[in-house]
Amino acid sequence: MAREQLIQIVSEMVAGVLGVDVEVGARVEVGDEVALLESMKMEIPVIADTPGTVTAVKVAAGDVVQEGDVLLVLAP
Repeated sequence: MAREQLIQIVSEMVAGVLGVDVEVGARVEVGDEVALLESMKMEIPVIADTPGTVTAVKVAAGDVVQEGDVLLVLAP
């Protein structure tokens, strides 16, 4: 059996983390909001584009992330 590839959800911009809507062990589906970022006074939802189970949460509310920073890790 091939090892399953982990999926990283990354920030697409420099932003502040307003909140994380999932925790380790949660199942997410395509279209689920997994986090909320803020940049230039705009709220930007982070939406899952693939289904999976959260294996790691790398950020918390109040953190500042850079473009490309890993927010969450999913297992398919």
